[in-house]
Amino acid sequence: MSATNDTPELEALFDSIVAETVAARCAETGETAPEATSTGSSSAQSNDVFSHVGQLTRQLHDTLRELGHDRVLTEVADKIPDARDRLSYISKLTEDAAEKVLAATERAQPLQDTIVDASAALSSRWDAVFAGESDPVAFKALAEDTRAFLNAAGNAANSTRSELLAIMMAQDFQDLTGQVIKKMTELTANLERELLSILIEHAPSEKAGEAGGLQGPAYNAKTMSESLGNQVEVDALLESLGF
Repeated sequence: MSATNDTPELEALFDSIVAETVAARCAETGETAPEATSTGSSSAQSNDVFSHVGQLTRQLHDTLRELGHDRVLTEVADKIPDARDRLSYISKLTEDAAEKVLAATERAQPLQDTIVDASAALSSRWDAVFAGESDPVAFKALAEDTRAFLNAAGNAANSTRSELLAIMMAQDFQDLTGQVIKKMTELTANLERELLSILIEHAPSEKAGEAGGLQGPAYNAKTMSESLGNQVEVDALLESLGF
């Protein structure tokens, strides 16, 4: 990202800070009034702190721009609202799927309960027949009830199959949510890599040494951040940098 992409207000702020710093340094080389009051001294110290912070901010801003971090972080920031929408979308899909599954289960369960109860009653009556405790009239009634049960069981089985199909179809949200979650994971991983790269790039020399010998011409902060294999290594790096 070029400097021309900075807002005029931001550029003016940085330029004014640098100008004030230069003027202050020029004043230090001239004659200093010995009778300066404590209030004036405090004000001068505040200006020095402000100027120092401004210079550091400008340096960081320019460095990020040169390294391309500002472009990547801006892209990530632009995607965060979209990420929130995606998470809401996942929540909506899972909620809808859960409601469909519960509804189908509630419809199928009574069908199965009816079959269980009816089959238990018929089984008891057939046990009586085989035990010789039934007469022809009772046997004829049992045969008719058994035939009706078989027809009802077939209808219940078909209805249950439809409900099971509805439950299966409700799981199609997993493909969509899987894609969204993958993109979310890539987004957060990219943000983590960029932030780690910034930390490594601007770490004090002693901290960089503790982080694993990151100094030297072969050292590349971005490569180092991308080479971290897991969260344990990331945690170790952050701890070595004092975070």
